[in-house]
Amino acid sequence: MDREDDDVAGLVDPATSALVDRQMRNWELARSQRPATPAKQRRQVEPFICVSRMVGVGDAIANQLAKRLGWPVFDKQILTAMAGDDRRLRQVYASMDERDVGWWEDVLNPLIRDGLTRNDYFHRLCKTVLSLARQSSGVFVGRGLDRVLPTSMGLRVQLIAPLEYRVAHFAEQHSLEPAAAQHEIQRIEAARSTFMRQHYGVGARDPLRFDMTLNVERLSPERTVDLILSARS
Repeated sequence: MDREDDDVAGLVDPATSALVDRQMRNWELARSQRPATPAKQRRQVEPFICVSRMVGVGDAIANQLAKRLGWPVFDKQILTAMAGDDRRLRQVYASMDERDVGWWEDVLNPLIRDGLTRNDYFHRLCKTVLSLARQSSGVFVGRGLDRVLPTSMGLRVQLIAPLEYRVAHFAEQHSLEPAAAQHEIQRIEAARSTFMRQHYGVGARDPLRFDMTLNVERLSPERTVDLILSARS
């Protein structure tokens, strides 16, 4: 089940570890293909897309989008595993120079609220996302990551669907009865709302956060991806 808490997983299962490794290879490849640019002309971060999904929409669209672009995809599962893995974080930080670190601190400090320490999960999450985006394009999914990355850059997409559609999809995905699926959706949505207000001071579905909102019940995954890509051009 999707648990919307702030805890770093102590142990990462083999399937998740393999997924993280695959996306890190994709990230390294994208980073190696980045054109050489003088330091003064570099962007704050590389092009990115943030995808926010209602519970029950599924992850197929984000994965198809990343595949079409040739970018890595970083979702809650991957980022939680990375934020709790010092070895992988060192891999990311090792390729940053002094200018990167200075920029990173300037952007990160306003995000961290009073009372959070440098060892807290939220701090590690923000640090990980900014470091990844600084050096490579990517598709970032969930966790309010649109609030972490520079607001003047990238594309922010919200995927929605009616509750009935989402209950059916969630029930099938998790082998649940519809009533149990709806209860779980409501629990997760409440936790997400708490997370967003606690860390970012915004609502989970605030429409002003997004550049475009797409109803996936009315669009095929392929058409949805086409529309998102057209918004980038």
